[in-house]
Amino acid sequence: MSVLLAQWALSARGFDPGQIDGIMGRKTAAAVRAFQGKHGLSVTGVLDRATLSALLGNRAPMVTPLPWIEEAKRVMGMHELRDKPRLMAWLRSDGATLGDPAQHPWCGDFVQTAIALGLPDEPIPANPYGSINWLKFGRATEPQFGAVLVFWRGTPGGWQGHVGFYLAEDATHYLVLGGNQSNAVTEARIAKGRLRPGGARWPSTFADPKQGATRRRIDGVAATTNEA
Repeated sequence: MSVLLAQWALSARGFDPGQIDGIMGRKTAAAVRAFQGKHGLSVTGVLDRATLSALLGNRAPMVTPLPWIEEAKRVMGMHELRDKPRLMAWLRSDGATLGDPAQHPWCGDFVQTAIALGLPDEPIPANPYGSINWLKFGRATEPQFGAVLVFWRGTPGGWQGHVGFYLAEDATHYLVLGGNQSNAVTEARIAKGRLRPGGARWPSTFADPKQGATRRRIDGVAATTNEA
């Protein structure tokens, strides 16, 4: 459990641990070394007592895993064609679904399912399959780890768009965990200028940590401009 919590805390602080899976792999060890170096600790890449104390202390942001992000990560990499039976089973496991992901834009279905399964008491906006309707979700917040981000596509005032979850950012792009990104559940970079006004949302039933941006290098992740 300490590795999983450490991965979440490293990511929230801007140190990329790779996939958050509870496994102490090379990327996690590299992130630990970077954290240790920045905080004046012995640079060993090992989650020793001093490192865990510094990383998971009272001032560490977002140590507790977010249940909707944990749920979304469960289907990371699933493709709408290659993994259709498993993906469709997950999309309908909350009791509602848009239908065949190969036939419909399913970014809203992905966000709805992750929220509904991770936060069963959280109100879901009407017609959650339309990305623009997520502007009515929860309450407004600043872009931060776990927030729902609502984007426009085509024209800023149009109804077409995309919705996903904030993971991190750099100067120009957000790193977004979403569905229907290259026809799969992936992490993708989306230009900051596409975020709709009021387009960062936080669940009403989960305390908003107001932790601010998670800044790190994300230029190695593919950018997307059309998620239809």
